[in-house]
Amino acid sequence: MIKNKLALFSSFIILAICMYLFFPFPNNVMIDARITFMSFPILNQDGYILLGIIGSILFIAALTLLFKGLKKYQFRILFLVVVAYAISPSFLIAAYQETLASGVAAISYDNNGQCNLELVDKKMSGKCNFILHNRSDEAVSFELEFIDTIFMEETVELESLMNLAGPYRITIEANQEKTVHLNELLDVTDVQEHIGGGTSTDIHFKLIDNEGERVL
Repeated sequence: MIKNKLALFSSFIILAICMYLFFPFPNNVMIDARITFMSFPILNQDGYILLGIIGSILFIAALTLLFKGLKKYQFRILFLVVVAYAISPSFLIAAYQETLASGVAAISYDNNGQCNLELVDKKMSGKCNFILHNRSDEAVSFELEFIDTIFMEETVELESLMNLAGPYRITIEANQEKTVHLNELLDVTDVQEHIGGGTSTDIHFKLIDNEGERVL
């Protein structure tokens, strides 16, 4: 089954390097990415990301070496390796959060939040819903700030308008999920050229506590 042990070993070393370069913890490295490949951001609002391009090349090189190192079942094993590479970070992060992490490092987010903003007279009605999970054995308190995401290759000031009513102080008990519902009437009179409203299903935010901060 193995044709070239050196190629096979080199492949897994390179895959480990690739995962280390863009491991999605403590922050989500894909938030500002406009073009991505696997876990590598290729392009953001500032231009091409050299490290992401290098990571993509290394990843392809690793798969090529893996293919050359195998005698048979190459395509099946390649598929399994790609799937394992894609899902393993979530398991590793969960394991760390449930054993060693504290503070905001122990908070996970399923990326299924939603914000809806609607202009009502001269104010903006803002509603956001999302679920956060504290995986540690201690209660965690933090401040939450919303971050705008990219829409149609441009950063639209939408979710960050919710910060006008912030900062939001949130506490999540040990080993608990918390569904957060925010319903605010925002004064946007001092915000120049603000958006008239909209809905986002790809919301992100920054969590801040005494131990540091994270971008989810």
